[in-house]
Amino acid sequence: MTSGPSRRRVEAPAIAAFMPVLALAPVWLLAMLVFWWPVQLVWPHPFWIASVVYLLCAVLLFLRPVQRLMLIGLLGARRPHPSEAGLLLPAWRRVAQANHIPPNRYMLAVLDADELNAFAVGGHLLVVSSYAVKRLDEVELEGVLAHELAHHLGMHTVALTISQWMSIPILLLAQVGFFLQNVARAATDAFASNSMALTIVGRFIGTLLTAVGWVFLAGVIGANLLGNWVGRSSEFQADQRAVEMGFGRQLSAALRLALATSGPRQRGWRARLFATHPPARTRVARIDAMLRARQARPRRRTS
Repeated sequence: MTSGPSRRRVEAPAIAAFMPVLALAPVWLLAMLVFWWPVQLVWPHPFWIASVVYLLCAVLLFLRPVQRLMLIGLLGARRPHPSEAGLLLPAWRRVAQANHIPPNRYMLAVLDADELNAFAVGGHLLVVSSYAVKRLDEVELEGVLAHELAHHLGMHTVALTISQWMSIPILLLAQVGFFLQNVARAATDAFASNSMALTIVGRFIGTLLTAVGWVFLAGVIGANLLGNWVGRSSEFQADQRAVEMGFGRQLSAALRLALATSGPRQRGWRARLFATHPPARTRVARIDAMLRARQARPRRRTS
């Protein structure tokens, strides 16, 4: 197994990943304005200072202690069980050794999910689904972990982590809007059912609050859809880097298993719009082509 490049570098997909952050910015500023208005009554600072302070707090999400305490909890992930660690840790040590990286530089976590999935987030966190740990062997896990490490080394997770941090106040306001809408509807049904005027006012308030909730929620959904479109190029880039690390065959085997266990392939523009990854079939074909090209190079030099 050849060792691959372990140096971090800012790749093109990492820069393109800031497009969803920019798209999310207007809705985030609006959400921050709503929160800032009552806060400034007790903390009298300008709005721009409060916004900058909140953004700077995102830097904390790239620190390993904070990721262990906060980010894993926000994602709903957990530390691997002993049986899971028995599979994950040996595979991760081989990937780290091939890249001359101390294994403890990154943290492994497991997300309970009934799908074969893995992702990188923050600055040092690698998350694998519980289903993937059950279905993949150590060799296939090497390919998956090498791919996720490639996201970190390519700085692909920076913009994603920032956008997730920016989404928190937006989603909170959306939930508040939907909650108040339910309260307004219940109050209208309980106290204003005998008055046509009060019923109309109550329904209007409920509709307005629903619209407010959807405005904030639509901002997050739109940014996520843009992130899906931009992020697909980062998947190809991470696949390429995994091949360069020497884990291309392992990754290809894991993707083939994903193909075998997945349902019928969804087609159409809607499926492409909501897809977070390129089709596994396309990724396997590209990886296999890169592996054939790498095998052909020594033969051309010795001829």
